Amino acid sequence: MAAEVERAKKYCQVIRAICHTQVGKVKIGQKKAHIKEIQVNGGTTEKKVDFIMGLFEQEVKIADVFSQDEMVDTIGATKGKGIAGVVTRWGVTRLTRKTHRGLRKVACIGSWHPARVSFQVPRSGQRGYHHRTEINKKIYRIGKSLKEDANNACTENDLTEKAITP
Repeated sequence: MAAEVERAKKYCQVIRAICHTQVGKVKIGQKKAHIKEIQVNGGTTEKKVDFIMGLFEQEVKIADVFSQDEMVDTIGATKGKGIAGVVTRWGVTRLTRKTHRGLRKVACIGSWHPARVSFQVPRSGQRGYHHRTEINKKIYRIGKSLKEDANNACTENDLTEKAITP
């Protein structure tokens, strides 16, 4: 292990840590932890490696990484809806009432030549569960657990003594 750390200090430029969540602390029914590779920036390579080794097998709090009023980008997947036809997926107009072989279709999927379907033509397929990135989301507040603060739902505007159990 020590030889690998020295090798990383000597030869590497980019240092990343492999981190995981503690899903067992949140009651969401999931048991498998989320694993993420996080790049460390700033300073020399030796300082980066020493910083990561100092955090090795340690718990990192949300408040240590993010701060209030900070702007962040979020990455996620949309809600999955399965397979959908062209009317639902692309908003194509339905065909007329007496159409032969179905009316929730595209009337013409292209000309004879070129002898292939163009990518612009609406087709049926996967709807939802798409990768999306939302930019510039503001962190308004970072809460505390019930162990740290018994009245963790109190704010400056609402002074009622109450708690939120995640």
